[in-house]
Amino acid sequence: MIVEANIILKEKALIEQLKTAGKLAVAFSGGVDSTYLLYKAHEVLGDGALAVTVKSSVLTADEFADTVAFCKQIGVKQVVIDFDVFAVEEFAANPPDRCYYCKKKIFESVKSVAEANGISTVADGSNIDDDGDYRPGMRAIKELGIVSPLKLSGLTKNDIRALSREAELPTWDMPSAACLASRFAYGEKITEEGLKRVGAAEKVIKDLGFKGIRVRVHGDIARIEASPSDIAHMMEDSMRTKISTELKQLGFRYVTIDIDGYRMGSMNEVLK
Repeated sequence: MIVEANIILKEKALIEQLKTAGKLAVAFSGGVDSTYLLYKAHEVLGDGALAVTVKSSVLTADEFADTVAFCKQIGVKQVVIDFDVFAVEEFAANPPDRCYYCKKKIFESVKSVAEANGISTVADGSNIDDDGDYRPGMRAIKELGIVSPLKLSGLTKNDIRALSREAELPTWDMPSAACLASRFAYGEKITEEGLKRVGAAEKVIKDLGFKGIRVRVHGDIARIEASPSDIAHMMEDSMRTKISTELKQLGFRYVTIDIDGYRMGSMNEVLK
């Protein structure tokens, strides 16, 4: 695959940022963006790069296992923080700015780990496209002095996918991921049981061959967002019945398919 010249220039800008940092702790969730950032940081800085992964109820077991596997694959040191999201009072209450309070506590922990390892700079995987959605967590990032090298280099999600593909990273075509708490309507209390239920519901649908889906929770209603091209297949009698049956067994009373399909940050539509 030939990467466009303008993307190469952005990557060069990223490399210069990494060299300037000297040492860098990357908040590593295993998604497309943080995987590419960690890969480049390790490539440029060697042992000066550190992966810090926050293990909590909002990260599925499979997602966490993938972070461990990738760090072993490229030979980068990984530190895992066991974090109780429910210790953040605002998390369970789930106000519209829930992410601010949670991110602040999480990145305070990441900074502490970085400092304990002799690293003064912490980076997250935000890219330039993240400015287009309501993201209260970015306020916490700014307040804590966390850097966003991908964004500062002007890299978009598609740019990162192209560079990841060239580097043969396993995440290059991974569907966009997000914290499981983002599946709940604002104001609806988040519980440990609820997080496990929505994680299990999405696994059911993914195991049936659907990618890039979300199960949004509105009380006892599961609203499924899928790629518009997958909706017809999802609505076939046998498939529809299987999905409905399995999600109801998980505790949902009603199972619906959103005909508008998947879109990033759909829970934020009520704020517009």
